[in-house]
Amino acid sequence: MKRTVGRLSTRLLLSHLAVALVGAGVAFGLVRLLAPADFARRTGAAGGLGPTGAGPGTGRGRVLLEAFDAAINQALLVGLLAALVVAALLAWLMVHRLLRPLDRVRTATRALAGGDYDTRVDIPDEVELAALAEDINALGAALQESETRRVRLIGEVAHEMRTPLTVIDGNVEAMIDGIFAATPERLAALSEETRVLRRLAEDLSALSRAEEGRLSLAPAPLDLTVLVGEETDRLRAQYAAAGVTLELMPGPPVPVVADADRIRQVLTNLLGNALRACSAGDRVTVGVTSDGGTAEATVADTGRGIAAGDLPRVFERFYRVPDPASGLRSGTGSGIGLTIARSIARAHGGELTAVSPGPGGGATFRLVLPKA
Repeated sequence: MKRTVGRLSTRLLLSHLAVALVGAGVAFGLVRLLAPADFARRTGAAGGLGPTGAGPGTGRGRVLLEAFDAAINQALLVGLLAALVVAALLAWLMVHRLLRPLDRVRTATRALAGGDYDTRVDIPDEVELAALAEDINALGAALQESETRRVRLIGEVAHEMRTPLTVIDGNVEAMIDGIFAATPERLAALSEETRVLRRLAEDLSALSRAEEGRLSLAPAPLDLTVLVGEETDRLRAQYAAAGVTLELMPGPPVPVVADADRIRQVLTNLLGNALRACSAGDRVTVGVTSDGGTAEATVADTGRGIAAGDLPRVFERFYRVPDPASGLRSGTGSGIGLTIARSIARAHGGELTAVSPGPGGGATFRLVLPKA
């Protein structure tokens, strides 16, 4: 890196000197070409050095012309050397000032590469270098945010894994010590905890692909109304078992181009969350509408609702809306289903939003997709 900067400074310095040398050479040539002739013309026109023998071609005029040539040559050589010295000094100062911000950028990039994401570059006065410094600062901010998210994700994953692992470990040790018998019921409970871990691993894999933009999509023309109706009918038995009414609002065909399996995944998550948010006697209404160039699938429930402070966070990883009665985080899923669902919607060029009047007022989730 030092050699690269050194070559750049040398080239800049030589370019300044080359410009100065070319300018001085042109000035030297023009003066040598024009000055003697102009001197002869002016002295001849002044009288006393004319054709009588005192002109510029012979006698005293010739001596004066030769003296003038010598003075001009000496003055030009001294001026040329002085110009080169001054040009070299100014070029060195300008190159040093130009490369100083680049040195700061180099120091900052090394600090960022070393993990110091708080490093920022002072914005120089030069427009081009200022743009480069702003880009480096934006890169540092992005890396800092990414590192913060990575650390938080590690802590969240560890927290989510701790409970099922603790249950499995405690029960297995109790069975080994003979405290618990390895009954089918107890083994089924352990199997459920392992399924929780497996679902968490699968959800984390899907989340990673979604956040990295690597979701595999197979878009094809489909009717969103038909797809929503099929998914609603598939889950109707679960709603009936929980005593929650599931109502599908009739609607016209709404054509979209989307991955049917991915959209089913989103609808399954929305309907599952709505069921967990409801108690016996509540109602969940599902419908499909279209407006201009967009199609919208809506899942609205009359369940416990979402507080205003929690509403912006419902799509965060591992965030679960607190139960208004107990204040504890509710839900038995991995806590990243809505995060994945929103990523799927955005991968289709759409969006997933949530609104709620507050605790006890239910919630409405809207899946918006571009209309075919």
